[in-house]
Amino acid sequence: MERPTWAGPEIDVDKPSAARIYDAHLGGFHNFQVDREAAAKIVAFMPELPEIMRANRSFLRRAVHHLAGEGITQFLDLGSGIPTVGNVHEIAWKANPDCRIVYVDSDPIAVSHSRTILTGLDRATAIRADLRRPQEILAHEETQRLLDFSQPVAVLMFAVLHFVPDSDDPRAIVREYLDATVPGSCLAISHASLEGPEPERAEDATNQFRRSVTDFSMRTRAEITALFDGLELIDPGVVYLPQWRPDPGDEIGDAQRTSTFAGVARKRG
Repeated sequence: MERPTWAGPEIDVDKPSAARIYDAHLGGFHNFQVDREAAAKIVAFMPELPEIMRANRSFLRRAVHHLAGEGITQFLDLGSGIPTVGNVHEIAWKANPDCRIVYVDSDPIAVSHSRTILTGLDRATAIRADLRRPQEILAHEETQRLLDFSQPVAVLMFAVLHFVPDSDDPRAIVREYLDATVPGSCLAISHASLEGPEPERAEDATNQFRRSVTDFSMRTRAEITALFDGLELIDPGVVYLPQWRPDPGDEIGDAQRTSTFAGVARKRG
């Protein structure tokens, strides 16, 4: 296929990407035909998937708004994806213009576009790295430049840990990030689950994603809740996406249709 001007030579335009498929589901423009085809195959098994993606984006908005309102001014957004309307920095800066944000993603397009958007903004940056290497990210010069780990930090993992297989021990990865933070820091997670109204269809969609794109690990509500072990869950706890402090217009008739759990927790003193 013809390479668009925004896709550098390091980007494989013939291989689908999780970040670009997410962009396609949201109606974005930073994806290729191969991503759209993969997205269509997955939606054939799970037609409500675009609605789930939008519900996840709404949870991101509410969680960041809540954290900024609670005085958090530093955000480490892991698996940040391709920028769309309502990025973390836009939401945080509405509450407090002094907030600082580090975006992290392994997809070169996601990082390239994040850097373009952030040009000239000195309180936000984007780095390309694999979230499964916490020490590399925590020690990165841009992370160290922007985030002061002697003060509370919000670690954000929106719709990303289901790409981390059990063999990589996601609980240990989460713990490594939290161990680097001080009391008062927070963790926000959204994570796909088979505990929805039609688990068989969700499993079919998951298998299609594995065949087309990359590994994908659905987890139970109990397993997702365990990712917050040692932290104080903020009310209402680990719930379906639309049930976490919904704003008017965020409600979905059957929240279980999202097949995705979300939660925010605080590190105790």
